[in-house]
Amino acid sequence: MPAVPTVRRLTPASRLPALVIGEALVDIIAGPDGPQRSHPGGSPANVALGLGRLGHPVRLATRLGRDHFGSLVQKHLEDSGVDLAPGSVVDAATSTATAVLDSAGAANYTFDITWALSKAVEEALRDGPPAHVHAGSIATALSPGADQVFSTLHALRASATISYDPNLRPALLRPAEQERERVEQLVAISDVVKASEEDLAWLHPDENPDKTAAHWAQNGPSLVVLTLGAKGARAWWRHGCQDIAPVPVQVVDTVGAGDAFMAGLTSRLLHAGLLGGGLGVKAATARVALHAATDTNRLPAVLGDALAVAARTAALTCTREGADPPTAAELMV
Repeated sequence: MPAVPTVRRLTPASRLPALVIGEALVDIIAGPDGPQRSHPGGSPANVALGLGRLGHPVRLATRLGRDHFGSLVQKHLEDSGVDLAPGSVVDAATSTATAVLDSAGAANYTFDITWALSKAVEEALRDGPPAHVHAGSIATALSPGADQVFSTLHALRASATISYDPNLRPALLRPAEQERERVEQLVAISDVVKASEEDLAWLHPDENPDKTAAHWAQNGPSLVVLTLGAKGARAWWRHGCQDIAPVPVQVVDTVGAGDAFMAGLTSRLLHAGLLGGGLGVKAATARVALHAATDTNRLPAVLGDALAVAARTAALTCTREGADPPTAAELMV
């Protein structure tokens, strides 16, 4: 297997402001035989956590309750440098997701969740648009908050690059044929999309996931990444595709692995100037640069590096319980 590049420390010029919009909750994890354990989670919150640990200033627009679980999640995020958008803490219960692990450490989820952004969060998002914004999972699918997220992404696209991870949760969704239009509208306005093989198999059960990923890469995003679990990942762009080798590790569980992949990939693309803006660089400039980088039959080295680092970030997350992504220092080892 080819060597996986280590991560260089981020320079001040690469520390671009990022906004993540989406759910933060508590994962209640139950193994096949062991007792339940509670960990802060939520796919977008995990991405924000990963970006914070990799040295990026990041703000999370979310919904947390003023309760024990809410305090647990808030401290977890703030300890890793994640700033909560004003109005993210409300007088309500914090949402939970119960993950039942099988013997291989893979998780199946059930949810107790309410998703909506407070008026205070919506107002805060209009104050100082970010250079890059990430959204996905429940936040882009569950009403009433999904409509708020959709309109916010449209409004921010003029000034920010966008990444999107459907991270579909069928237990909370309508049938696949009713969900496709919204998912593909979000794909169309995004610059980078990551989806799992399971996501695409559920969304298009009669179509090979590779075919769906290739189609998406022709209809909006410059880069589409299909994660394949233990088999690694596959990147698609307008002119081709390339496999990303898995990083072999001793798996404790897979909770948050896909989110760690997304954080690692976004971090490296920000670092390379292929996402984001700020510091005199407009988001449109980064969008054009990413588009140009994928206007080739061969994946450029800078994107290969970003994807390999993303794979390593996900692999290290699998070596410990819960959504616990690595820091930049850990990735340098």
